[in-house]
Amino acid sequence: MIRIVIAEDQGMMLGALGSLLNMEDDMQVVGMARNGEEAVQLVKEHKPDVCIMDIEMPVKTGLDAAEELMEMDCKIVILTTFARAGYFERARKAKVRGYLLKDSPIEELVNSIHAIQDGRRIYAPELVDIAYEETSENPLTDRESQVLGLVAEGKTTKEIAGELYLTPGTVRNYISTILEKLEVGNRIEAISRFKEKGWFK
Repeated sequence: MIRIVIAEDQGMMLGALGSLLNMEDDMQVVGMARNGEEAVQLVKEHKPDVCIMDIEMPVKTGLDAAEELMEMDCKIVILTTFARAGYFERARKAKVRGYLLKDSPIEELVNSIHAIQDGRRIYAPELVDIAYEETSENPLTDRESQVLGLVAEGKTTKEIAGELYLTPGTVRNYISTILEKLEVGNRIEAISRFKEKGWFK
């Protein structure tokens, strides 16, 4: 019997997925989580064979949870609507065994779970294409990434300058360079692009 934990913040999707997998003769859903933190707790508690995880969830994302569970003997399968190179790259670094899209038919998920149980890795073809097409290299220097991280925390130019022992003018120059390198028009877009690519550490 393949024991499964599912983590999905949309209640209807969580219930439907649980019911469909429980209908399989050799699968049993032993836990259902609404966020990444619950998923980590359930995996540690139930020690399932497989954990199916959405990415964008409250409290802790699926990728954060996957990274935390890397040392556990549980095969992580990401099931998401997001076919993004940055997410895929981060998922691979977290050693997830599968990365599938939610618009896949349930049969494909079931077959993938069996294949993953047999030791294979299963990635949606669209993701492999995107990963090859897009560069996943972070164009920012460590210092620029640090500045953007502080911007994302809601700190002002003056606060960032104080924390990094820089002048406000230097911080503004860093931010201008960041916007130019990320090809965006403002700080909000820069944070969004950086997050989308999976570059925040």
